[in-house]
Amino acid sequence: MPTGVALRDAREQLFDAAERVLLRDGPSALTSRAVTTEAGCAKGVLHRHFADFDAFLAELVLDRIARIDDQAAALREAAGTGTVADNLTGALSDLFESVAVAIVSLITFRDDLRARLRQDRPTGVPLLAEATAMIAAYLTAERDLGRVAADADVDTLAPTLIGAGHLLFADRHGAPPGAGAVRKAVTTVVGGVLREPPSA
Repeated sequence: MPTGVALRDAREQLFDAAERVLLRDGPSALTSRAVTTEAGCAKGVLHRHFADFDAFLAELVLDRIARIDDQAAALREAAGTGTVADNLTGALSDLFESVAVAIVSLITFRDDLRARLRQDRPTGVPLLAEATAMIAAYLTAERDLGRVAADADVDTLAPTLIGAGHLLFADRHGAPPGAGAVRKAVTTVVGGVLREPPSA
């Protein structure tokens, strides 16, 4: 890596490299050497920008959580458009087809990382908690619009959808589920509270 590379560029290159290692080889293979080798840079580059490897991993998780915040804003804006089932199917697919499942595995695998993340996020599994909040906010918006039943228990439906989505996509080595399988899970969970005609 050339000297003088902007900090953000170095961070993104290292984060992207970590994701590739994580997706290809799993959390046990994720070491600082594996990341820098994958990124094609000297090991010192990682330590120039992060206090230690757990600090790097924590920043990786926080960066990916920030992406969920962006997705959440887009999903809230979709309230009242299309169908609730299709919007939820798309949101779950976008979430879990990304590196989210692998990140959750990483958090579960590394005790030090989990402890560090707990300092700012004392409850829930980081990333899954934010994803659950995203789905809950969307369902609340649709309930306010009358497309979800007024008495729908959003606080139960949202984690149920996240759990179902996570399990569908959890097999790192198998083919990801198709939209039909995701939509079936969605309609099984929320079908009873929808107050709109189903899509054709």
